Amino acid sequence: MSASSSDTPVWFITGCSTGFGRELAAAVIEKGWRAVVAARNPDSVADLVARAADRAIAVRLDVTRADEIQSAVAQAHEAFGRIDVLVNNAGFGYLAAVEEGEDDEVRAMFEANFFGAAAMIRAVLPRMRERRSGHIVNITSVGGLVGNPGSGYYAATKFALEGLGEALARETETLGIKVTAVEPGPFRTDWAGRSLKQTRHPIDDYADGAGTRRAAIAERSGKQPGDPARAAQVIIEAVTAAEPPGHLVLGGPGLELVRAKLARLTAEIDTWHERSAWTDNPS
Repeated sequence: MSASSSDTPVWFITGCSTGFGRELAAAVIEKGWRAVVAARNPDSVADLVARAADRAIAVRLDVTRADEIQSAVAQAHEAFGRIDVLVNNAGFGYLAAVEEGEDDEVRAMFEANFFGAAAMIRAVLPRMRERRSGHIVNITSVGGLVGNPGSGYYAATKFALEGLGEALARETETLGIKVTAVEPGPFRTDWAGRSLKQTRHPIDDYADGAGTRRAAIAERSGKQPGDPARAAQVIIEAVTAAEPPGHLVLGGPGLELVRAKLARLTAEIDTWHERSAWTDNPS
C-alpha cells in the first residue's frame, strides 16, 4: 500500500456485483480512498479492484455464511488495518401478498436482508469500538418506512433493519460510531429485475392489489427515475458530513411516499391523542 493512500478512509461494501454496491464502490475508488469490494463471486468485481490495485481488494462474501463474514472482515483488517465505513447493501426482494408468502422464500430473504446485515455489524463493531470511530450505513428502503401491498415481507426485513439501526445509533453515539439508514425509492438497479423473486402461488383475490403492484414493478424495471451513480455520490456526502443524517431518503418518489406516510401518522396520532393519553393512570 502506498504511503499516499495509507491514511485514506477504508470502506467495506457488501453486494457490489451490481446496483448501489457497485456504483458506491466505484465512487469510493474514484475518490482515491480504500475499498473492500465484497460479492458472492469476486470475479464479478475484478474490474473495479483493477482500477486501484493497492487501494482495493475483492473478497468473497455471502452474508448468510458466518465463515465468509469472518474471513472477509479478517482480509479487510489484514489489508488495511481497519474498517472506517461498513455499508450493508447485500440483499434481495421478494413480492407476495402476506397470505401468498412461502416460508422458505421469506426466511431466505430475512437471512440475507436482516440477519446477514446484523452479523456484519457485530463483526466490525469490536474494532470500531476500540478506535472510538466508525460509520455503519444500512441500505434499507422506502419500504422500510412504508408498507405497500405485495411487498409486506420485504418491508418487514427493512423495517427490522431500520429498528436495529436506530437502536444501534443510540448505543454507539458516545463511542464515536455513527449509523445511517439509506432509504431509496425506485432506482435503476437489478432489484426489480433478475434479483427479484415472486410468489409461486398467487391468489386470485389479491390480483387487483398485490398482483397489480407486482406487475407494475416488473414492467418499470430499468425505467425507474433513480440513478444509482447519483445515489452513491449523495451517500458519500452524507457519510462525510459534519453531522451525518440518521435517515437518508433517496429519490423524488421516495420522498413523496415517506412524507405522505408521516402526514398520515401524525394525523392519526393527533386524532386519537386524548384517548391515547387517557390510558395512563391518573397521577
